[in-house]
Amino acid sequence: MAERDGYIPGVPCWIDTSHPDPQAVLPFYSGLFGWEFENVAPDGSPEAYFIGRLRGGDVAAVGGAIPAGAPQVATWNTYVWVANADESVAAARDAGGAVLMEPFDVTDSGRMAVLTDPEGATFCVWQANRHKGARIVNEHGSLNFNVLTTRDPEAAAAFYGAVFGWQLLSLPAGPMWTLPGYGDHLEEITPGARERFAQFGAPEGFIDVVAALNPIADEEAETAANWGVTFGVDNADDTAAKTRELGGEVVVGPFDAPWSKTVVLKDPQGARFIASQFVPENKDLEAS
Repeated sequence: MAERDGYIPGVPCWIDTSHPDPQAVLPFYSGLFGWEFENVAPDGSPEAYFIGRLRGGDVAAVGGAIPAGAPQVATWNTYVWVANADESVAAARDAGGAVLMEPFDVTDSGRMAVLTDPEGATFCVWQANRHKGARIVNEHGSLNFNVLTTRDPEAAAAFYGAVFGWQLLSLPAGPMWTLPGYGDHLEEITPGARERFAQFGAPEGFIDVVAALNPIADEEAETAANWGVTFGVDNADDTAAKTRELGGEVVVGPFDAPWSKTVVLKDPQGARFIASQFVPENKDLEAS
């Protein structure tokens, strides 16, 4: 279990959805993950924004607005913490990205922008004010990982390296994005983190990992570059069964993967996400 009170620049910090009918999908996520929701949109706002919480801590949000230029389908969105949203937008432009929504203030919560990388994967940057991102992570029903699916890892490395300072790390579980110095930050906020990583047999450099990369295979011609989200769960099989019971869809799995048992799911409006059960016995499996 982990509770956070902010992040450092370059770390994914928040997730929310774009749904055609956000209120209708709330029972699905409440039933699946136990989230309690509150609509925090300002009075008179045409769009609702339901923050989901566990034990009173913000986990994620379900919203309805889909930026012009982004795929007009239900989807999960990834936000990366930045020191200055305007400067990050300029860096993304210089590196070949595009801007779907220019930087704007979200009441007193923070400042954000919506961007795409050169291959078209959509993501957001978040300059925090009052809202400090996800407070609860890496436990059942909360954010566990953000994953970039891309055809061109080298081009992605050049782009995200220029914008966030990320580097690619090759591991048996697959390529990962690292942020140099992130492990030092984790050790500072949770003393003993390095020792715990070592006890689990984590490979060298893993403590600096901030996200994952999933290369698109040649035969997956219809797959578009995208950012996806992974939630931690206590039991992947039970989560798959509960998804079906609540009107969602099991897309792939559950299946064994490095360090985990994983299942790919869709909610009733089609937003895709991953649920992952930590299985240390699978640490020596190779990525498929």
